[in-house]
Amino acid sequence: MEPYFHGLLWCVVLFYPYMKYMGREGGYPMSFLHELNSLFFKMTISYFLYVWYFPKKKQLKYLPILLIVFVLNVLGYEYIDNYFHPQLHDFWLDFVSQSLTYIAFGFVFFTIFIIKRSYKKQLEIHQLTQEKQQAEIRALKAQVNPHFLFNTLNTIYANALRKDDKTPELILKLSDGFRYMLHEGQKEFVTIEQEIQHLKDYVHLQKERLAKKVIVNFSTNIDDETQQIAPLLCIGFVENAFKYTSILKGEGHKIDMNIKLQNKKLSFLCNNPFNDKAVEEINVDWKESGVGIKNTENRLQLLYPENHTLEVREEKQVFNVKLEMQL
Repeated sequence: MEPYFHGLLWCVVLFYPYMKYMGREGGYPMSFLHELNSLFFKMTISYFLYVWYFPKKKQLKYLPILLIVFVLNVLGYEYIDNYFHPQLHDFWLDFVSQSLTYIAFGFVFFTIFIIKRSYKKQLEIHQLTQEKQQAEIRALKAQVNPHFLFNTLNTIYANALRKDDKTPELILKLSDGFRYMLHEGQKEFVTIEQEIQHLKDYVHLQKERLAKKVIVNFSTNIDDETQQIAPLLCIGFVENAFKYTSILKGEGHKIDMNIKLQNKKLSFLCNNPFNDKAVEEINVDWKESGVGIKNTENRLQLLYPENHTLEVREEKQVFNVKLEMQL
């Protein structure tokens, strides 16, 4: 893009005198060769400044060299220009005139240099920001693995102690979960069908572990199962629902989850019972384990900064999560 701009600029400089005298009797009095000579010396000092002098960090140190090149450039032009119209030549007048012209071109190319440098800095900042975001996303994803491992192994361990016939099936679900985490979970996007299947596998493991303690209603309404979505966005909320329901006393605690996708708009709802007193009594390390809502909020802000709304609230001892995203 820049070479085209420079080419256009010099074409304007070269042909401007002819356009200015267009329509006048006799036209522009100077020859085209004269204008090429003038263009050459304008370009020489302009690109000396643009390519060599302006990028220097300590410009004052190189100022004497710039002055020498500047004067030689003016003298070179004056010497050759004398051949085109010697009778009109006034050395000092032409010297001052050409010096002012070259200074003007110096300002023009200094402006171009500043704009170009600012643009490059913006590109570098944008690239660094993207790299930083990708690093943060990878770090947040990595936090999912430990909790998933501890949670599912506890489930299988409890079933193995009871010599439950469903233990092989649970191991298979665990294997599928790890496969998803290690392969699909590291991709930038997966299909909504894959993400939902991963959630269903996790819910199945938790239902087996908690048995009669929970009643889970998991419903979906998807108009396009191939829709792409960032992986592992909802698992944190699902983990959170089972974690805080598991510490409640009694049976039949209801957990409702619904995922809806219509016209690329995703809606995720999750409701689970919640008891402040029970939460206060549990171990701090257990409370802080897992992905957590804060982790998911950070990933959403990085991946869908302007295209999501997240509402998390507790009312009447029910914990409600509502996530909406435009995919």
